[in-house]
Formats: sequence, structure tokens, C-alpha cells
Amino acid sequence: MVTKRIVFIPATECGIFTVPGFSLDPVIPLPVELDEDASLADLSLEMILSGMLRVIAKEPGTLESEYYRNFLRAARPGLLEELGGAALFKARNGDPQLAREIIGLLQVSFPDSPEFLLYKALVCEETGSDATDAYRQALAHDSPVDDAFFYAGRFFMKNRNFTKASDYFRLYLSFHIESEKNIQAEQYLKEIDHADLMDRHFQEAYQQVIAGDEDKALESIRIFLQQHPAVWHGWFLLGWALRRLGRFEDGRAAFAAALEYGGDTADTHNELAICCMEIGDYARARTELEKALRHDAENIKIISNMGVLALKIKKYAEAESFFRIVLELDPEDPVANEYIQKMEQDDLD
Repeated sequence: MVTKRIVFIPATECGIFTVPGFSLDPVIPLPVELDEDASLADLSLEMILSGMLRVIAKEPGTLESEYYRNFLRAARPGLLEELGGAALFKARNGDPQLAREIIGLLQVSFPDSPEFLLYKALVCEETGSDATDAYRQALAHDSPVDDAFFYAGRFFMKNRNFTKASDYFRLYLSFHIESEKNIQAEQYLKEIDHADLMDRHFQEAYQQVIAGDEDKALESIRIFLQQHPAVWHGWFLLGWALRRLGRFEDGRAAFAAALEYGGDTADTHNELAICCMEIGDYARARTELEKALRHDAENIKIISNMGVLALKIKKYAEAESFFRIVLELDPEDPVANEYIQKMEQDDLD
């Protein structure tokens, strides 16, 4: 691993790095980020910008940091988009720790930017963190990014909060933006309307499951299914409530029905696999988890369940490998850390 260090040099030595619209203050030295074995002989503007980002991250409230922020904005007008895109790329490609580090840098460099707030929400979503509050912050800004309404709608659609999803998609469409997202928002709204997912009984059942009142949720969702027997979302919600109640055989049947009516999603296969594991149908559980991974190869919950399944069938080396993969994606994951620690204590191999 390459060790970095920060050195400060007089502004008078940086005259060659002219920035349009920005005058260097000769009193304030400029930080430079160097590799441990590098020298100032190869000084570049990028090294100065990196140094500024590191100093701002460490001491965001100083006058010098505010000066460095202004320098960054003048020198790289597209820096926020550049770093935000890099964070999102890292989050989507198996490096959540670096993605979070970049978001941390952006947070102290562009704390009031609506674009930053959207990148933060997207990275939270991609890394499996709870993005609900991040989207709330992005949309509460005085001038939120238009795309924030689309992505918030998609986020709540994934999490089966169809009331919020519908509201945000309709707000996004009210901006009359001609884009691929516009078409997707219309398709999502058609799905919500066609399946009647704004139905009172469906919404009550969803809120009751979230609140931990699964028994009441069963009453509500069964009324919905009597009226909409071919809507897979209803069968999924029924299976979710049954699984949380420990009724795994009934849950398995409900998730199987969700698949039959079109709910071929990572979540459906994953939930069905959990039910199968709990009733001892390990072969079916493996099949369903593999199908789930084909939908979402870096989903931490699914990979972790592969580890749990391997433990149940006493394939300890395989279980450890799955939990290690989870920790590569998220070193702080509590489930994987707990299982790894227990395996080490029990000396399983």
C-alpha cells in the first residue's frame, strides 16, 4: 500500500498553476499530497488539489479550508461531478469503503450542494446503507436536483413504499423533462396503477409489516389478494409477513406464488430461500439463492445467506468464503463479522 503525506509549500512557488478567476494569497501556503518516495520536483496541480481535499477533510472549519474550497471550485468546476461519479462507480463495483471515503471528502468540500446530496443518497443505496434519510436531505434542499425525485421514486419503489414512489415519480414528470428517466418513471407509474398498489388494504398491510404487526398485515393483504389474486406484489407481501411470523412453510408457498405471477426478483428468490432453509429444504434454498445472485451479484444479504446455508450443511470453508466476500464489500457488516468471529472461536474448518 502506497503511503501518502502532506507537505505545505509557499504560494509563490505555485505561480505556474494559474487558475482563471482566482488570485493566490501569498500568505496562505498550499498543501501538496505526495507519495512517500515522491518529491516536489514533479509538482502538479492534481497534487495540490488532492492535498487541499485532505486538509479540508481533516479541518473543515478553518479559514484556510474555506480558501482551499474556493480554489478547488475555480480550478475544477466539474470536480463535484467527477468525484461523485467516481464514488458511485466504486460503490457499484465492489469498493464501498473507498466510495464512502470519497463521499466524505465531498461532504466537507461541497456541504451545501444539492448535487452532492444526490450522490450521497445514491452511494448509500448502492452500498446497502439506509438511504431513506439521505434522500430526505436531498429533496429538502432549497434547490434540489430534478433527478433526485426520479431516484427517490425508484428507491421507494424497490422498497415497496408505493405511495412515496408514486408521489416522487409524478413530481419528476411534472418537470416535463425529455429523457430516458421520463419514460421509466411513466412505466413505474403504470405498474403501480395496473397492479392497484395504492389500494388501501395493500398500503395498510405494508405499514403493518414495517411496524411489526404481522397478524394485522395478514388480514389486510388477504383482502387485497381476494380482489387482486394475480398481483405478485400481494403474494410477496403475504410471504414476507408469514416469514416474519415464523410460518416458513406457508411463506414458501406465498413466495412461490409471487414468482408464478411475475415476481422474478432478487428479493423474491432470497425470501423464498430463507423459508426453504428454515424447513430444511437446503437444495431448493441453494437454487433460489443462486437465482437471486444472478439478479444482484453483489447483494450483501444474499451472499450472507449463502454463508448461512453453507453453515447449515456443515460446509465451513465455503461458509467462511462467503462471509469474507461480504466483508470485502462492507468491512463493517455486523452479520458477517459475527459469524466469522463465532467460527474462529469454535475453530470450525
